[in-house]
Amino acid sequence: MTSAVLFSWLATCIPLIGALAGRMLWEDLSQLKQSCVIWSLISVVPILKLQTNLPEGALLLALLPIVAVISLLGQPVQKDHRLSWVMTLVCLGLGIGSIVHPAPLSHLFLLALLMTMTGLLVHHHTILWPISWWGISLFCLAALGALVTVMTNPPLSSFGALMTAAVLIPLLPFHTGYVTALTRLPGNLPSFSAFLLPAVGLHVMASALQTVPTTASGIVGLLALIGALYGAVKALAQTRVRLMLSYASLSFFSMLWWHSAASNLATARAAVLVASVGLATCGLLIAWQIIRTRYGDDVDPSSISGLASSMPRYAVLVTLLALAAMGLPPFGVFAGLMGLLLHSPIPSLIGLMILLSSWLAASWYLMSAVQRLLFGVRRSDLRYHDVVQQEWVALTITIIILTVLGLAPIEWWTSTATQSMTQTFSRVIP
Repeated sequence: MTSAVLFSWLATCIPLIGALAGRMLWEDLSQLKQSCVIWSLISVVPILKLQTNLPEGALLLALLPIVAVISLLGQPVQKDHRLSWVMTLVCLGLGIGSIVHPAPLSHLFLLALLMTMTGLLVHHHTILWPISWWGISLFCLAALGALVTVMTNPPLSSFGALMTAAVLIPLLPFHTGYVTALTRLPGNLPSFSAFLLPAVGLHVMASALQTVPTTASGIVGLLALIGALYGAVKALAQTRVRLMLSYASLSFFSMLWWHSAASNLATARAAVLVASVGLATCGLLIAWQIIRTRYGDDVDPSSISGLASSMPRYAVLVTLLALAAMGLPPFGVFAGLMGLLLHSPIPSLIGLMILLSSWLAASWYLMSAVQRLLFGVRRSDLRYHDVVQQEWVALTITIIILTVLGLAPIEWWTSTATQSMTQTFSRVIP
């Protein structure tokens, strides 16, 4: 067994072993959460030693365990969150496996990940949210696409991969699976899924775009433009924070689809955008979970206001996250969008105007939501508690990574640079 194969299996199996070990700590909530965090951190080691040759670069792969840690730290220690902590490790292992292993083994891990997500959504389905059946059906469709990819040859296999990617990286009309995952999964799974699903989806997209016919690329580009506008309008109309963030992600990821359909490539610049949008969404979901922890899961966003004076640390962190999610410099979303727009031909000025309008709308509804939450009338009947240490660490790490993604040169995220950094870390990590 070569070192590359060994480290690939270690990166895949360490989180899965951690999930099994978590069963022994099931009754000790604090130890269980700490164990999940430690196993996620350990899985970084084989990834750093793994020399990859991914078309999209190794950025998303390296960030997967870090985002798992962030999502775990952002959740309170509650009995109801035990399953989500363990399933975070399971999904992490399957997600890494679907990226680091060659086909057809990678497709088996992808199928396992999709079936795991489907099972979780079925388990947490409620008759009060009937639209979740559409999301469950789309994850089944993505699994069918993965099977078609394995069992057929191009161009049919490319269509199957493209269909799977359209569910994981939300593209109209296949976006409901992503929206359902971010709104119906329990505990920290929505915040982790906001990064995991697009990360795996970009890897699937990168292999599919190279062999997709030009006609199909044109259809994808048209759907992307419609999806960018649709996501912006739907986000403007939402009163629920999770739905607003889901449709905002749809709008930004549609910009990625538009660029990728025009260039038939998914490069390291696309990885920067996916990582930044996924991280910003993850951070904002954690920030909203902090409010839900203090005031209940069914809290009305319009009933919470005036947090800036009573929760200053929370206010600063949420403001920075909102600025990053809006696509302002110096954060990664801005760098990702500019990287795509300035380093590839623009197929349509009308399409560019639509994307810029969607980007402008994101600035409106994200900042409007934060302004109502932080600077509204302070209510005397609410008890205000600022962020605790683990919540502060989770959000701070998110902001630091978003800043690095925005300021670092793109050469840092290419496969060649990643291999150089891997060799450096290999000397430090025995």
